[in-house]
Amino acid sequence: MVPLPFYLAFGALLFAIGVAGVLTRRNAIIVLMSIELMLNGVNLTLLSFSHFLQDLRGHIFTLFIIAVA
Repeated sequence: MVPLPFYLAFGALLFAIGVAGVLTRRNAIIVLMSIELMLNGVNLTLLSFSHFLQDLRGHIFTLFIIAVA
């Protein structure tokens, strides 16, 4: 079983890569891909906390984020 801090660190890394891509690139497609990477980092964090706390609200919120993105 993988511990919770690993998932949180990986989600933060994905989010940081997305922020770096948004701030450094001028191409609109790459900026949109970087925003999607940021959303995936947030989704991973939400799902990790939701699984750790045995609560379904994180899963539901993640589905809404995926639907909007």
